[in-house]
Amino acid sequence: MAVTEVKKVKKEKVPRQPMPEQEPAIRARNFEEVPLGQDPEVAMKEAQRCIQCKKPSCVQGCPVEVDIPGFIKHVREGDFTAAIKKIWEKNALPAVCGRVCPQEMQCEGKCIVGKKGDPVAIGNLERFVADYERKHKKAELPTKAAPTGKRVAVVGSGPSGLTVAGDLILKGHDVTIFEAFHKPGGVLVYGIPEFRLPKEIVFSEVAGLEELGARLDCNTVVGRSVTVEELFEEGYDAIFLGVGAGLPRFLNVPGENLIGIFSANEYLTRSNLMKAYMFPKYDTPVIRGKKVITLGAGNVAMDSARTALRLGAEKSLIVYRRSRQEVPARAAEVHHAEEEGVEFHFLTAPTRFIGNEKGRVVGMEGLKMELGEPDASGRRRPLPIEGSEFEMDCDLVIIAVGANANPLLTRSTEGLKLNQWGYIVTDEATGKTSRRGVWAGGDIVTGSATVILAMGAGRAAANSIHDYLTWGW
Repeated sequence: MAVTEVKKVKKEKVPRQPMPEQEPAIRARNFEEVPLGQDPEVAMKEAQRCIQCKKPSCVQGCPVEVDIPGFIKHVREGDFTAAIKKIWEKNALPAVCGRVCPQEMQCEGKCIVGKKGDPVAIGNLERFVADYERKHKKAELPTKAAPTGKRVAVVGSGPSGLTVAGDLILKGHDVTIFEAFHKPGGVLVYGIPEFRLPKEIVFSEVAGLEELGARLDCNTVVGRSVTVEELFEEGYDAIFLGVGAGLPRFLNVPGENLIGIFSANEYLTRSNLMKAYMFPKYDTPVIRGKKVITLGAGNVAMDSARTALRLGAEKSLIVYRRSRQEVPARAAEVHHAEEEGVEFHFLTAPTRFIGNEKGRVVGMEGLKMELGEPDASGRRRPLPIEGSEFEMDCDLVIIAVGANANPLLTRSTEGLKLNQWGYIVTDEATGKTSRRGVWAGGDIVTGSATVILAMGAGRAAANSIHDYLTWGW
């Protein structure tokens, strides 16, 4: 009897599922979120692409060590409640991380599936799970340990501070978060535009921490309203400093004091704080330019140039002294900016700003550059090309070349060691400062970095604070 040969049917390869977005021409003139989110069927299909590695390198790429294969497995099975509970074990801000983390350099950058194609869309799946839970509210909050009687003050409600608060609340400690502004969120609310991270998303995540028992004390400037010493006197056993790097950085270029030249820090904070994104409901007195130049090419520069379009700019230009290859912003942010009509001028540096008789900026003189050998950052150093000066018209300039450490708190706190740039010196593994009982993390330690790296620093500090409260320094 002849044996019938059974051919194996090759499993169809599932492509990465795209995220639907607003059309560029439409979104460039509104502040609504650009990506529109995914429905359950698409999320489950994307989750099928995860091969459930025995040694998941994606987890190694996550600064807060989320069990990525674990939550994706639940998504694949349609159990979104179990998925959010799995994420919450390590991350109190999944809706934020799903939107603004540089996944291409973190978890997705390590994804094995990405070695021979597109990586699993881990960020999109995290966002989906968080958004599904916020809409349906099916999951119970994580269980807290028994109260320890220990009190912790968290200064700053940005990503590092919120992570510390979330971790320590679950470990049974009493936590109060001090925030200088009238609403929590720090850079998540006042630095990142509405179209990239809606304010209500952040407030919802913070509300979850409050529901767990964290207290929020807004309109309190630690370093002015109250000092670190006074917090200890009030009975706090440990203090975490997560105040960010909020001091604007300028270029020291002639004409920089002309009217119409802003730091990105001020420009974005003004438009966020004063609700310019809700025009015409809020007719915010934020300066609007018709031809706007943004200097720099990081995520903040992209946010600034794209905000200028939404505030009515006819032209929004990014001027960067290096080439496209050296652009530090996320590829997705550059792509979105280009789609929306932002113009890029590479290998160009400002030499002076030009004003009119009223002291307002009306132009910028630029100088063409060429790339030399790599500098300390690993990027090729831009070198000026003699005689290549030219002028560009503009009526608004936004300087987005990073930020410095705000000295308000650090100068008022004795025994706190700072480096030459004014950032707090800490033990990298624990976040411990030179002062007993005080930890720090995020941009006030590293300088301007990413949300997830700040959260990773918060996680390390929270573990160290817990050890200190349990065993001592």
